Amino acid sequence: MADRTESSIVIEAPPGTVLDVIADFEAYPEWANEVKRITILSEEGDGWADRVEFTLDAGVLKDTYTLDYEWDIADDGTGVVSWGLVKASVLKAMDGSYTLAADRAGTRVTYRLAVDLTIPMLGLLKRKAEKAIVDTALKELKKRVEES
Repeated sequence: MADRTESSIVIEAPPGTVLDVIADFEAYPEWANEVKRITILSEEGDGWADRVEFTLDAGVLKDTYTLDYEWDIADDGTGVVSWGLVKASVLKAMDGSYTLAADRAGTRVTYRLAVDLTIPMLGLLKRKAEKAIVDTALKELKKRVEES
């Protein structure tokens, strides 16, 4: 699973505001169209979610999966939020991250994602699906932050 998809977008808001939306898992079903349900399974003492269960319905891909999160974030909201797959039924691996960096116009968010499925899929189709997931996630995040 060496291949991964990466894309960036600039959001017109400070990094801390973008981070607040990323960290508010319970609100994902309101703005991330494919996410149907969220359950926070554990949190660190500082309030960041460590383990989160997602129920996803993305048309042909339906799964309930658990991700383990790492928060390498500075006080101003810049840094990296990363995750790795703990368990799933259709997904074999899902590793990703959001990198938040200050930008003149607000915050540059870079999303990296690598997905592997238990069902066989051509590499080209898998990368195309990853690209669609990344692009949609960034656009939905931008819309949510800028409309808040």
